[in-house]
Amino acid sequence: MATWSKFSLQNSASPLMEQLIFFHDHTLLILTMITILVGYLMITLFFNKFTNRFLLEGQTIEVIWTILPAITLIFIALPSLRLLYLLDEVDNPSITLKTIGHQWYWSYEYSDFLNVEFDSYMIPSNELELNGFRLLDVDNRTVLPMNTQIRILVTAADVLHSWTIPALGVKIDATPGRLNQTNFFINRPGMFFGQCSEICGANHSFMPIVIESIPMNHFINWIKLNKS
Repeated sequence: MATWSKFSLQNSASPLMEQLIFFHDHTLLILTMITILVGYLMITLFFNKFTNRFLLEGQTIEVIWTILPAITLIFIALPSLRLLYLLDEVDNPSITLKTIGHQWYWSYEYSDFLNVEFDSYMIPSNELELNGFRLLDVDNRTVLPMNTQIRILVTAADVLHSWTIPALGVKIDATPGRLNQTNFFINRPGMFFGQCSEICGANHSFMPIVIESIPMNHFINWIKLNKS
């Protein structure tokens, strides 16, 4: 999760988030190189006492500064498109989780198991334990197995919401009357926090998400305990 004085992205907990971080660093490197080059050219022009008499008519330089940005954009676009298709692909999921956004809480249904569903509300600050996270902890955490391909179906019961877990690289809109889907693969155990990322009313900032990633055998035991 994000902590104090953290300006970078959260540590990844899924292969897709790792790819997103790689793409971010790749693009940032290109932008840094462009900034240094343009800055150098501007400084040299400001402090140059000579005048170029061919400044208003230079076919060669115009061709160069048209081709170079086009090549640069290709180096950004190709990884971006590859990543975009990877994010949208849902291939042979082992577990399906259905998430429904409400004003202002989330409800979850484990579609592969009978009668495993619950609502997840934020724990108020006056009921929070000393080791709890203010505005982030919930009364019912979403428990999912690690090293498993998971499909999530997202919708809403009232207004637009957005189910977001930054550490997993997941952000999917919850739209009333529509079922959106995406997939993710959690590659380590832990707790991963998120919040609704679509302004949905007065208590928009009070509907957090908590994913608890555990080994598969512990997940099966949890399912057995929560079957009603």
